[in-house]
Amino acid sequence: MQKRRCVIIGAAPIQDMERIRALIRKEDYLVVCDGGLYHLEGLGIKSDLIIGDFDSHPRPETSVEMITLPHEKDDTDTAFAAKECMRRGFDHFLLLGVIGLRMDHSLGNLGVLQMLFHAGKEAVIADDYGEMQMVGSRPALVDSCFPYFSLLAISGKASGVNVRNALYPLRNAEIFPDVPLGVSNEPLPGKTAEISVAEGELLLLRILNA
Repeated sequence: MQKRRCVIIGAAPIQDMERIRALIRKEDYLVVCDGGLYHLEGLGIKSDLIIGDFDSHPRPETSVEMITLPHEKDDTDTAFAAKECMRRGFDHFLLLGVIGLRMDHSLGNLGVLQMLFHAGKEAVIADDYGEMQMVGSRPALVDSCFPYFSLLAISGKASGVNVRNALYPLRNAEIFPDVPLGVSNEPLPGKTAEISVAEGELLLLRILNA
């Protein structure tokens, strides 16, 4: 039986509502962060928990559980939501509306993805263009429905990198932050690419469009 997943929805733009809506399961626990409230109608969902300092959306009048944060704080709304949901026992996370035009917020949310990974959680960021997740010793897969994928070392060297069933396979390779060796690979037609890392970690981007 699949464990219940926590979906955290942020305020970054979502253009392909149909694609993002299809990623949400009926049994998901839905956490909406501040400006993410603007996405509820387009996604056709209702939240289980609302978190925010409400600097980008008015504080709603609702019976839904709400945690109001101060404007001056160390955590972003998304980071607080991830920590709160870990505290509530969730092990599986999907982050939506967290990658957008604000590069600082986007990079900060990649940090949230890393935080969840380091805590031993399964976490994915999805946007209009694909998906992102951290990869370590546990193999990650890229189905051929994603025509491209990239591997980036965003927190230091990754070694013992193996990529199978891909146009550009790797065996026991090293990937460094300043050498974009893993950018723009492709699963072989009809195959599922497999990625693993012996030491360190990589950011895997599954890309829907060129």
